[in-house]
Amino acid sequence: MEILLQITIILVCLFYGARKGGVALGLLGGIGIVILTFFFKLAPGKPPVDVMLTIIAVVAASATLQASGGLEVLLLGAEKVLRRNPKYVSILAPFVTCTLTMLCGTGHVVYTMLPIIYDISIKNNIRPERPMAASSIASQMGILASPVSVAVVSLVAFLAKAPVGGQVIDFIMLLSITIPSTLAGVLMIGIFSWFRGKDLDQDAEFQRRIADPEQRRIVYGDSATLMGKQLSKDQWTAMWIFIGAIVVVAFLGAFQNLRPLINGKPLNMVLTIQMFMLLAGALIIVFTKTDPSTIGKTEVFRAGMVAVVAVFGIAWMADTVFEANLPALKAALTDLVKTQPWTYAIALLLVSKLVNSQAAAISAMVPVGLAIGVPAGYIVAFAAASYGYYILPTYPSDLAAIQFDRSGTTRIGKYVINHSFILPGLIGVSTSCLIGYLLASARALI
Repeated sequence: MEILLQITIILVCLFYGARKGGVALGLLGGIGIVILTFFFKLAPGKPPVDVMLTIIAVVAASATLQASGGLEVLLLGAEKVLRRNPKYVSILAPFVTCTLTMLCGTGHVVYTMLPIIYDISIKNNIRPERPMAASSIASQMGILASPVSVAVVSLVAFLAKAPVGGQVIDFIMLLSITIPSTLAGVLMIGIFSWFRGKDLDQDAEFQRRIADPEQRRIVYGDSATLMGKQLSKDQWTAMWIFIGAIVVVAFLGAFQNLRPLINGKPLNMVLTIQMFMLLAGALIIVFTKTDPSTIGKTEVFRAGMVAVVAVFGIAWMADTVFEANLPALKAALTDLVKTQPWTYAIALLLVSKLVNSQAAAISAMVPVGLAIGVPAGYIVAFAAASYGYYILPTYPSDLAAIQFDRSGTTRIGKYVINHSFILPGLIGVSTSCLIGYLLASARALI
């Protein structure tokens, strides 16, 4: 009975913190840890320091890229791809936003692309809901396929402590499963989106809207574009430094003999990522005219620091409860997760919706899953289930897509749950989990 009360405290803190949003999610963990320690007399768990330090390093590099203007180089390249192939925007746009997330480690890059995607679709008489909703979903799915995302580096750190058959699931092995499974999910989203909804000329509601000349002007409006913008040498330099750091990290992960031996073992990949992300940020400052004072003001930096606080509070609180009750939890849940491991994926999906963060969901659930006996292979296979915050249309990228779609086709439904993002999200995540399971099985991880 006491453990149920303790878990209830965790859930209340998660739910209330998620409703408040931002840093509140992590700070509410402070309430939980104090109650658990001082009232239930539980020994405080261990905050995931390695994970937090890696997040800081990655966010610092990505924020420096944004402050330098190097991010605009990637965005302009993405726009060129879409404008050259406007008829295929419903399939290409989700791949573009997913790829940008994979390169930058954050889905927040989608905000700049959304008005461009809308402009391309409406000017080519394509229902904007098709690429807009798909692009928002795909931008978040790309997080699990990014070598520099908070969620991936967190997962690598946790899996390092849980070898499978004496083999550690390292950075490269993880990405060899999450990248193709993510891209498969994005492809299915694009195929679905190509056919979804009525064509604009057959949509009576849309036709009524544009019958009003003022509304027609708003719907078709001015073009949003980065085309024609002059990019400086510094912007290109910053972009190539950042991309180069990612490539080096990938090579060091793939070929461990390239890493120096520390106490007879190759340098830990978590530390390697930290080093080269800090190096990337430093080189951008040294070789460009980036003002360091602007780095902390970027959207990437603010969102990243919120993630650090969230991981700190949530993971510490959850670890306290589950470490104290590990024997009882193992006895109660081991048989279930061994016979029905998909239940872990459902739990991960629901926690993700509560915390609105893949990194926070992974930090809360992966250590628990490993502790109660969920095989590490299943945790990798079902990693995509850490994206569940599309279930309700409350995430910023989804709300932004609704706002940028002046045609009104991307929307929240009458019953809230029947919104534009629910089907692409379900299709994308379930496909990724299925492909992830098949790939993990092929690698003998399951």
